[in-house]
Amino acid sequence: MSREKTAVAVLGATGIVGQRFIQLLDNHPWFEAEALVSSHRSAGKEYGEAAHWLLESDMPDRAAGMILLGPDDPLPCTWVFSALPGREAGRMEKDLAAKGHIVCSNASALRMDPLVPLVIPEINAGHLGLLAVQRRLREWDGAIVTAANCTTTVMTLALCPLHRAFGLKTVHAVSMQGLSGAGYPGVPSLDIVGNVLPQIRGEEEKLCEEPQKLLGELAGEAVREAPFAMSAQCHRVPVREGHLVAVNASFEQRPSLDAVMTALEEFCPKETEGLPSAPGRPVRVMRDPARPQPLLDAGAGRGMAVAVGRIRPSATGDVQFVVTGHNTLRGAAGGTLLTGELLLSRKEDFLVSGSLSAKPIQRFAAR
Repeated sequence: MSREKTAVAVLGATGIVGQRFIQLLDNHPWFEAEALVSSHRSAGKEYGEAAHWLLESDMPDRAAGMILLGPDDPLPCTWVFSALPGREAGRMEKDLAAKGHIVCSNASALRMDPLVPLVIPEINAGHLGLLAVQRRLREWDGAIVTAANCTTTVMTLALCPLHRAFGLKTVHAVSMQGLSGAGYPGVPSLDIVGNVLPQIRGEEEKLCEEPQKLLGELAGEAVREAPFAMSAQCHRVPVREGHLVAVNASFEQRPSLDAVMTALEEFCPKETEGLPSAPGRPVRVMRDPARPQPLLDAGAGRGMAVAVGRIRPSATGDVQFVVTGHNTLRGAAGGTLLTGELLLSRKEDFLVSGSLSAKPIQRFAAR
């Protein structure tokens, strides 16, 4: 049975994450891009003229002919996917929610807001119950849900089944993050070619804050964070796509390596069954001691799964392993799109009917 498509707007459409949204929305079975929003500088131009396309596939013809809206223009549809830079996102996303829009955001500005659910669908779909509290206390008709940081997403997908089975006590993570995570033009070539940069501004803070919220429990009208200690060191490396994280973890119950592998391999959450972007098995265990590698494994599950390998005992914790995933797909636009699919499929559970009914849609013709 076919489903009528829901019109969406893409904020920050010309950036690399915005381009991923447009790529993924092309021929999407549930959503259709009806408005593309950019900065004042590009507003009024055709998308094909304004966007420097950076992805491996061709720019979709329909998107190329769409006229870009500016950040202050009214949107012709209720649903919004946000790829805005963090410094701009907070105010604009709140304004849109107050006007009745459903905002699925990849931006960092509101992730740790206690009234905004931070969601990885396979991990904490139930946190969408916070939307009712958000809308009541903020007194707006719309809603905001955020996706996690790209590195957080890759790592936490691997941590989740282990936390459920054995109870995390401490985690230390060392990340090696691909260049596309810095956007375009990103890191100067003379800084990164043949080199590793040992600081990514703000990244370690995100990696140390977000997993506890993601793995916490919705208790009444707030998320009670998971009580494990987290430390992180983040590095930029000369890899185009894919983040790799080396993890050292200790648990309330020390598991055997076989138990760790079983918990990871059996992680098949029902919450995402039937969603178009879901990878089926979000965690893939690799037994080759030379894997995972971003070049070979970041594309697992169409870029929506993570690959875990080098699972072995730790002298300073219980278990250590390496996990890699695609930062602009699973860690950004793809993960946010999956959250939108989850929310759309369960809108009767999480969104009060009536106040979020679809607004009339103005269709922008390609020129």
